[in-house]
Amino acid sequence: MKQLTLEWIDKAEGDWFAAQQLYRARKHPNYDAACFHTQQCAEKYLKARLEEAGVAFSKTHNLTHLLTLTLQVEPQWIALQPQMNALSIFAVDFRYPGKSASKLDARQAIKDCQAVRRIIRTTLGLSV
Repeated sequence: MKQLTLEWIDKAEGDWFAAQQLYRARKHPNYDAACFHTQQCAEKYLKARLEEAGVAFSKTHNLTHLLTLTLQVEPQWIALQPQMNALSIFAVDFRYPGKSASKLDARQAIKDCQAVRRIIRTTLGLSV
């Protein structure tokens, strides 16, 4: 596996663990941040797969765009579209005043991210 792919995976895993910690915190859970990190995890895993396949991508947080690029090498990942759409809203909207994620939002974001993470890690030959 390419070194840069491994670095993307490492960053994605950091977001995955941060999301879980922020969601599960007994004191002061941060559902906004948990949701943000699920989006970031999915984004970085998509970038890892693109890097490994040698598919160029720009600096973007748009999961739909990244998934479209990834479909060139993983056409069956079209099944991830619902999760990518759901996670996309957490890239920006919940990071600023005016919107806040609920515990239910964060729980669903964790589930969506977990599904994305499982498929991408399996494809990359990594344990889940």
